[in-house]
Amino acid sequence: MIAAALRRIGLVEDHESVIIGVSAMLSAEDDLEVVASAGTVRELLDQTHDLDLVVLDLRLADGSVPEENVRTLREHGVEVLVFTGAENAFLVRSAARAGVLGVIRKSEDASYVVDAVRRAASGAQVVTTDWAAAIDGDPRLSDVGLSPRQEEVLTLYASGEKASRVARLTGLSEQTVNDYLSRIRQKYSDAGRPAPTKTDLYKRAVEDGWLPVPESPHLQS
Repeated sequence: MIAAALRRIGLVEDHESVIIGVSAMLSAEDDLEVVASAGTVRELLDQTHDLDLVVLDLRLADGSVPEENVRTLREHGVEVLVFTGAENAFLVRSAARAGVLGVIRKSEDASYVVDAVRRAASGAQVVTTDWAAAIDGDPRLSDVGLSPRQEEVLTLYASGEKASRVARLTGLSEQTVNDYLSRIRQKYSDAGRPAPTKTDLYKRAVEDGWLPVPESPHLQS
């Protein structure tokens, strides 16, 4: 019987207990080996690029963005499996857009985690409810017919900027910004998602993934 190929696993996680736990889960597997771990993507890549898979926590203490972390790893030829404990649709969607192989929760049974890591390390997608929801339910703003410029205006305005400030940041006139906002509101209304106020526009921007979901700063991943 031919032995399975050994898959080299890296962990990006800033909680030591999680690193110990995942390493213990995989240590009994003949075909999986944790060869490096670090609290940031850069620290991990400084150790080695020779990896079949990186198991990545979504929220890291360095304040990095999941989408950028995933893209950086994939640029180095390494596929990514997200391992998270928090329910944050924005972060999951961000990672999914960057091309992760799957999203699994830290609350899953050890056998499930091991199987997911094995499949992802071989290049297979790990289809879970979280991953599928992020892909299939990704309501991009183009769905309501916004142009890239309108998306930019919405994101800036909904994040708290005044129309005059949006005009300066985009190089548009204030009147043009107000015209864009009027058209944006009309398009949301036509889509059955009215946004007559600035607060409503903020909600739409969060729903559509252009602004992060507000949350407690103490919420851990």
